[in-house]
Amino acid sequence: MLVISKLNCIFVSEIQIRMIVERKILNAIKVLGTKYPIIAVTGPRQSGKTTLLRAAFPDYQYVSLETPDIRSFALSDPRGFLEQYSQYVIFDEIQRAPELFSYLQTIVDNSRIMGQFILSGSQNFHLMQHITQSLAGRVAIFKLFPFDFDELKSVGLLNDNYIENIVRGFYPALYDRGISSQVFYSNYIQTYVQRDVSELIAIKDMRAFRNFLGLCATRAGHLLNLSSLANECGISQPTAKAWLSALETGYVVFLLYPYYENFSKRIVKTPKLYFYDTGLLCHLLKLNNSEMIISHPVKGNLFENMMIAEYVKKMHHYNTPNDIWFWRDASGNEIDLLIQSPPKLELVEFKATQTITPDLFKGLNYFESLAKNIILTKTLVYGGKEEQTRNVGRVCSWKDFTLL
Repeated sequence: MLVISKLNCIFVSEIQIRMIVERKILNAIKVLGTKYPIIAVTGPRQSGKTTLLRAAFPDYQYVSLETPDIRSFALSDPRGFLEQYSQYVIFDEIQRAPELFSYLQTIVDNSRIMGQFILSGSQNFHLMQHITQSLAGRVAIFKLFPFDFDELKSVGLLNDNYIENIVRGFYPALYDRGISSQVFYSNYIQTYVQRDVSELIAIKDMRAFRNFLGLCATRAGHLLNLSSLANECGISQPTAKAWLSALETGYVVFLLYPYYENFSKRIVKTPKLYFYDTGLLCHLLKLNNSEMIISHPVKGNLFENMMIAEYVKKMHHYNTPNDIWFWRDASGNEIDLLIQSPPKLELVEFKATQTITPDLFKGLNYFESLAKNIILTKTLVYGGKEEQTRNVGRVCSWKDFTLL
């Protein structure tokens, strides 16, 4: 892979059609790199962290702690190691040398140089643990995820058929190396997911864990019933909780929690489960092409998962975090996504259909009837292409959805 160093240019492929994908997160990294001595970039494996940092900061030394002899040097002689790599250095997978964190604190406190070190790592739990223990207040933290819609649109790689995007997934390797989704995700699970989870918790039965991962996929977009998940997998509930936590830490899944405003005591208080990447989700569900999804009952959940994951990715890529929830009551009335954007609350419904009918606004209107003292905006995101402004709310194409 070739790289070109520009403010926003990251990926250049070696396939026949060369592409440059703008990683939107880079603007925020550049800005805060002048205000913090340390920048930390985390995110799932293979999301493009190393390529991003090496292309964006060509004048920095690059040091990978994955390399055994370099890691041995850092672990056995941290003072000598940091004397050699003392300024403007990218430390990749730095969580593998935890002894360095305390030394970095002293170095940046004495030097007061902004952007002195850039840290990256895929093992979020260990990286964040060491940052909070040793570097609190000295580091700006970013999360880089697989491509979002805007990044793919910038090079004409976002398919007009949303189902094709759902199946293919959004990891850079799928686009810059021409790897099929089936091959990529099969290897991704074996080489990254299982490895990262094993580093966090001892898994005695990897077959049971793979079954657990597949069962999580069947629950994407649904309320999480941990007891049912554990029983179906044949494991204890504490084990299921530990495995799910490891998948969260490894940026495989995330939980969306309910909005607790007490309009009624019959509000659902259980989180919903989502996958960060729908390509991985489809692989686990054995849905390997778009034809299998068109009439499949899970299509709506896949669309909802893709759109909510898209919003989460954009929040981090544009460095504009918001509080987000879903809402549901015991009667089944539901809002897929609520975004706290003071002074208003933004309501979003996701519908996989390409035909707009009045009943699609039912949940939005019902919530509005309850929240009389809250300033609301209502948006329906659907599988079609038209943009409309109606009295009942805004209609938005899935390709153009953004509320940032």
